[in-house]
Amino acid sequence: MSETKILKLEPIEATPESFKEFGQVIEPSQDGEEFGPRDALLNLSHGIPRFYIMRLEDRALEFFNITHHANVTQCLGSIGGHVWYLGVAKASIVHANPGGGSDVIKSRCGHFYVPPAVEEVRVFRISGPKFVKLERGTWHAGPLFTAKAMDFYNLELSNTNVVDHTTHNFKKHNGVIFSIDQS
Repeated sequence: MSETKILKLEPIEATPESFKEFGQVIEPSQDGEEFGPRDALLNLSHGIPRFYIMRLEDRALEFFNITHHANVTQCLGSIGGHVWYLGVAKASIVHANPGGGSDVIKSRCGHFYVPPAVEEVRVFRISGPKFVKLERGTWHAGPLFTAKAMDFYNLELSNTNVVDHTTHNFKKHNGVIFSIDQS
């Protein structure tokens, strides 16, 4: 690409309704409430679950790389309920070898997918005592935030970032950097 274009995206507040195409927003529930649709519907069946605190530093409100995990749902939430942002695009995994579609790519992890389209990228603002569960294959960039550093809890598989990590570079392939508009 010869020239890189910066696209400003206005964040959408993450609610169960606004985020449903990408996963779930899980908000507080009363202790003793039975399992139901307000709980995270997880798929951790392809390995050993890993639940840990992830410290991130210097995560500016822009991105050009976006990632998906084809084999696992992933949960992310800020410790303390601080405001953070997540870029997303719908899952685009192709479940069978399509036999020659020019836009279909085989990942280094072995599955087939279609790269996310620039116009399908959204940015969500996550605030307060809630977390997001990403559906398998949901493209995501972040967490992003304005503080110097933040801690997040992360639920994925113990080897997700080694064997199930596919990235698309919008700057390289589309000439685009996304910037979160806070005005």
